[in-house]
Amino acid sequence: MNVDKLNWAILDLLQQNARYSFSEIGRKVGLSSPAVAERVKKMEDAGVIKGYKTEVSYQKTGHHLKAIITLRAFMGRLKPFLEKVTEFKEVINCYRITGNENIIMEVIFLDQGHLEVFIDKLITYGETKTHIILSNVIEHAPVRNRNIT
Repeated sequence: MNVDKLNWAILDLLQQNARYSFSEIGRKVGLSSPAVAERVKKMEDAGVIKGYKTEVSYQKTGHHLKAIITLRAFMGRLKPFLEKVTEFKEVINCYRITGNENIIMEVIFLDQGHLEVFIDKLITYGETKTHIILSNVIEHAPVRNRNIT
């Protein structure tokens, strides 16, 4: 699918606020509401737009710690970990990576004790390193067209 200048303008607006109406987007990019709807539908069908999500504040839900945890899996323990990780409610993002570690996870916890219990679960799969997040410098940065200046 061709993501042209107009599609990028629509994507920029939707990434700012996925609840913009097609008519609001149309006013901002110079298209009719049906034309915006057609472009959005084509981008959804092509997988350019993967979905729409609600962003929830982990702090407001009682989770006072956020961390990045890496895992270097023990021999033969990576596959069992990959099967189990989807059950861990603390994990909000998990990636399989290259390098010395196999896994990097973004996780949230109610408190320090909750973190300790979680690490105790992980150490059966491998060696962990935990990095407590102090603040967000960039979060949910939009995907932008790097070809247009």
